[in-house]
Amino acid sequence: MQSDIARVSKILMEDMFQIKKGETVAITADSGSDSVIVEALFTATQNAGGLPLTLWIPKAEKDSQAGMKDWPHQAITAALCTVDVWIEANSKVLLYSNIWETAMSENKKLRYLIIGESTIPSLDRVFTGFDIQLLKKLLSKVTEMAKAAKKVRITSENGTDVSYEIDLNHAFDYDDGDFSKPKFGTAPGFVNIVPKLNSMNGTIVFDHLQHSEKGDQVQFIMKDGMITDVVGGIEATNFKGYLASFDDENMYKISHNMLGFHPKVRALTGELVEDERIWGGVDFGFGHTSVMDMPPYGQDAKSHFDGVVINTSIFLDELQLTDNGEVCNKELRPLADALLNAVDV
Repeated sequence: MQSDIARVSKILMEDMFQIKKGETVAITADSGSDSVIVEALFTATQNAGGLPLTLWIPKAEKDSQAGMKDWPHQAITAALCTVDVWIEANSKVLLYSNIWETAMSENKKLRYLIIGESTIPSLDRVFTGFDIQLLKKLLSKVTEMAKAAKKVRITSENGTDVSYEIDLNHAFDYDDGDFSKPKFGTAPGFVNIVPKLNSMNGTIVFDHLQHSEKGDQVQFIMKDGMITDVVGGIEATNFKGYLASFDDENMYKISHNMLGFHPKVRALTGELVEDERIWGGVDFGFGHTSVMDMPPYGQDAKSHFDGVVINTSIFLDELQLTDNGEVCNKELRPLADALLNAVDV
């Protein structure tokens, strides 16, 4: 495991972030983080010529803005506004909190990546063994197609059938593993779309739902961009309680939709950062949405959570991209084949 994470960390720092001599790399972590991963990132930063800064903070009760009361937020914010790179390895994430929003808006040179509580095997699968340039070609083409559409529809044999409208004023982005320039980075292998406000309608049946022990038993009924009901027995009842605990209407609102195209993620693992990028699947995020993704005001909420649906059929207007989890579009198929054939298993 130590040799694996050393290799992953080396690829991250030297190939993906392309750390330059003297750059400061902040690594945030809490008591739920894997110290082996943090130490490997620290060492890889030094080996690349960078200056590592590890910030160990208390593990918050809840993620994002709901965790602010548990963190020394003034000190953390001050540090993160000056670094060149920030890798978030917290088990309860700062993502979308005031700390994150301030650092991202004020630190114009910041290259940020969230890995959350990913395990070493998951990091190895997600960050190594694929061709960055081939992935870039596929994801950029899907993004181009999405921007040209007016409506997105996603279905699955598990009962999912949901649609929403495109808003060109909202963010369209993807991550391919190139973190060498300032950006809000997440693990590679997806295209992210922020739906038009109040436009999502239909049913989402999850194969993996964050903060639910058995996400495949939970389905959301969506109306005008908001969760109007959670269905699925005891797990649905528990999840209703989780949502209600925030006492925040915006926690029920759709935030973003990620289309998964990671060539090495072919089955659910239970690790959210990995599962969100599953080939031919999608991720739906709810709650807080940054101003940078949904200008001019964003969608302020106390936290953010995600759920995954696998083996989806994705339609942009009448143009079908995937069929039951496999790329079927004639323009995308050659790009997908080249990417899949180049995978280093």
